[in-house]
Amino acid sequence: MNAVPFTVAPTHPHADERESTVTRWGNDVKRILCVRLDRLGDVLMTTPAIHALRAAAPERHITLLTSSVGAKLAPFLDDVDEVIAYDAPWHGVTAQHDPTTDMAMIRALRERRFDAAVIFTFYSQSPLPSAMLCYLAGIARRLAHCRENPYQLLTDWVWEPEPQCGVRHEAERQLQLVARIGATSTETRMRFKISPRLRRSLTRRLVVHGLSPCGPWFVIHPGASAASRRYPPERFGEVAARLVRLSPLPILLTGTRDERDLIRNVIDCAGSAAQARLHDLSGELDIGELGALIERACVLIANNSGPVHLASALGTPVVDLYALTNPQHTPWQTEHRMLFRDVECRWCYRGVCPKGHHACLLGVPPAEVASAALELAAKHRSVTPHGNDIARAATPSGAATPCLPDH
Repeated sequence: MNAVPFTVAPTHPHADERESTVTRWGNDVKRILCVRLDRLGDVLMTTPAIHALRAAAPERHITLLTSSVGAKLAPFLDDVDEVIAYDAPWHGVTAQHDPTTDMAMIRALRERRFDAAVIFTFYSQSPLPSAMLCYLAGIARRLAHCRENPYQLLTDWVWEPEPQCGVRHEAERQLQLVARIGATSTETRMRFKISPRLRRSLTRRLVVHGLSPCGPWFVIHPGASAASRRYPPERFGEVAARLVRLSPLPILLTGTRDERDLIRNVIDCAGSAAQARLHDLSGELDIGELGALIERACVLIANNSGPVHLASALGTPVVDLYALTNPQHTPWQTEHRMLFRDVECRWCYRGVCPKGHHACLLGVPPAEVASAALELAAKHRSVTPHGNDIARAATPSGAATPCLPDH
């Protein structure tokens, strides 16, 4: 495993103030639109900044404008009052787009009479299309990082320092953006709220599979939205086989309905000797139940994908198979092991390996992955969260059964 070669920005004194025009937002800013038009993990990495906006003025009404994929997080974001789904043509979430959708969104935003908008982006994304959307919707104050002069499109402009002056974690980048208008908080963990009802729902599913609702177990999530970030299924299968040989803990495999073939491939590659301890949950869990499962796991083993950010929000240890496509998306404020091999083509930002060798991931042997998971499990398996909810749901009578304590 190599150290990730990136630094924290800004490294140049006052680099982010060269062209910035930002003023503190006061109590008159009561209705804020947060624009984050990307996927689940990107929205999760923005939740610390959204919480800072809430903490600065708890009476504020906060609306999140996000993709139809990101909108699936709506029930789990306790700092957000309303979520609007919008697949913008400048974000590539959908292949087809009808301009009338954009005109309808402008009208819908105008009707809500927002006082201000915060536009959250990667440093490789332009905020200007979203800024134009908010400008046409009549939102008086508009904040974003921007590399070029936005003129009237942004009223609160923070000059873009990345990557020339170093690269920040995505969560840190967004926290520093809202801090410029006076929104700060000491609570900087990602946010994902799981209800007791969801925990009980998960428990019932686990009991059907013959699993102890209290755990502990490993969770392996072998999927990822981009091919460049996927560790091969045969390698995941070997990881699972090694864990079966070296640990008594069950192994739960998760994925979407469309990833069932992938999960079956992983199980087949693990071999018949391991398969009795492998449990296929693909296609069975919605995002809330997946969060409840990860919350209860002793270790998550995954590609760098949305479940890693769920684990960060829930404090679950992670073995992150980290393809070097983007330096900003490492696990945040949870114990983890990042496994990769450094390559000259690092930070390619590509969905498919541009060199075809996939060396940043293929250089990591399964034995190293299993060893990292066992190391983290040995440190953390003695604690399982929300044990009382788990225990009550495990018995038909609702009477408590022995379970590990809450934390």
